Amino acid sequence: MPIIPNAQNSLGAILSQTDGSLTRAGVTVYFHVHLVSDATGETLNALMKASTAQFANVRAIEHVYSLVRSQKQLDRVLSNIEAAPGVVMYTLMSQSFRQRLEVKCHELQVPAISALDPLLNVLANYLGAELSLQPGAQHELDDAYFHRIAALDFTLAHDDGQMSWDLEGADVVLVGVSRTSKTPTCMYLANRGVRAANVPIVPGAPVPEEIERLQSPLVIGLTASPDRLAQIRRNRLLNLGEQTATDYADPDAVREETVRARKLFAKNSWPVIDVTRRSIEETAASILTKLSERRNNMGS
Repeated sequence: MPIIPNAQNSLGAILSQTDGSLTRAGVTVYFHVHLVSDATGETLNALMKASTAQFANVRAIEHVYSLVRSQKQLDRVLSNIEAAPGVVMYTLMSQSFRQRLEVKCHELQVPAISALDPLLNVLANYLGAELSLQPGAQHELDDAYFHRIAALDFTLAHDDGQMSWDLEGADVVLVGVSRTSKTPTCMYLANRGVRAANVPIVPGAPVPEEIERLQSPLVIGLTASPDRLAQIRRNRLLNLGEQTATDYADPDAVREETVRARKLFAKNSWPVIDVTRRSIEETAASILTKLSERRNNMGS
């Protein structure tokens, strides 16, 4: 397993030493990355994954240190960085902690990146405001936090067609056939504070009438390629140990389901999202955009 020993050397330099054979052979290069935070570390984790995704055949060996708020904890972090040198990304509000970390990284000749500094500095200059320097400020038990928890409770209670008579309180209602990622998308939205519910389209069963009469929620139809759905369903049956032939994964039956679903979406003029080549995050981003546009239009 090729590992970049010192992050001060660029990936290009490492590859040039092997005449580029690593990329041509498709060999994955690994490097250590230390994510140091005085909060949960979610921001750093997201930034690192988004960044490394842009490099082919490169994978990060992640060392995560969250809630680093004591000298003893920082000592352990510095010791681990010395044992496995690599890129260091941090979100630390304590100036003394930042200084110790940066000095150690300078000694080891590894880069130390303060992930939020560029954004915070721009915002401070634009707003003419001082930074609070409060660790984990975004995770306070404030109204927004409890709003997210309420959204999660709502989504769990209204998953997979449950309590279909009580959906006017939803922000978003997702409708689709089986395996169109309705539940995981709803959970992702709920974590963003969106009260999301989902209703399945079941072969041979009518969609609850109250769904077509909804006024307040944004109702969105989720669809996917019949071939892709059939493949996903076959895999699901195999994982469940089901060997009996069934229409659930039959390509022709699945195609009929998707046609019926699209007719329902068109009848009610519901916006449609094809999730065939979308991740949960991409589907949710599209839904959030549509929800924002709807709210803006209603407010204008």
